[in-house]
Amino acid sequence: MVTTPTALLVHGAFADAGSWSGVIAELQHHGVPVVAPPNPLRGLASDAAYIAAQAAQIDGPVVLVGHSYGGAVISVAGTAENVVGLVYVAAYIPEQGESLGELQGRFPLSRLVGSLQERTYPVEGGEDAVEVTIQAEAFPAIFAADVPPAVTKVLAVAQRPLAASTFTEAASAAAWKDKPSWALVAGADEAINPEVERFGAKRAGATVVEIDGASHAVAVSRPKDVAGLIRDAVRATG
Repeated sequence: MVTTPTALLVHGAFADAGSWSGVIAELQHHGVPVVAPPNPLRGLASDAAYIAAQAAQIDGPVVLVGHSYGGAVISVAGTAENVVGLVYVAAYIPEQGESLGELQGRFPLSRLVGSLQERTYPVEGGEDAVEVTIQAEAFPAIFAADVPPAVTKVLAVAQRPLAASTFTEAASAAAWKDKPSWALVAGADEAINPEVERFGAKRAGATVVEIDGASHAVAVSRPKDVAGLIRDAVRATG
């Protein structure tokens, strides 16, 4: 009996699971089982452990889909036994032992780096940790240049912050070494240099689709294209 894998969608920094809404609708229309849990955004190891636990509790095979920082999360979480494929959407694809800072440091920095706003939040032990968001006035151009302005104004103030420590935390695994992968490169990405996306995809041996003119928020602006790549992965692994 052929079992259709469930697509488990992992959002990245500065977004939430609602950013997958258009993609979810497309996948559901084509009969693909889909879930989109929250990504805690508190640390690569802990985020990956959470997503791996979510995947492990799904009956049958799972295709993990990661956007942006979510790509790093699925690279680690993808070692879960029932994960059969990985899809990277405008995402980081780190090697085992490599941090996001090291990966993007191979290439010219994107506009994102100079537009981050830092805040603190409490952690155990009475300490404060640092989290980052994109400055609201810079958000549309950096994150979602091909999304209608009325939508970006909402997205800019609804950002989920990312713990700053994730940029220096090394990935403990690279599931793409053992499992097939697909990657979508956003050609006009201003949050992650597209060269970072291309490099990671090539290194992983991924099946690559590139969309010229697509911003970092490609799942919002081009949901049919993103869903199409996920359906390719689901068909190939089902």
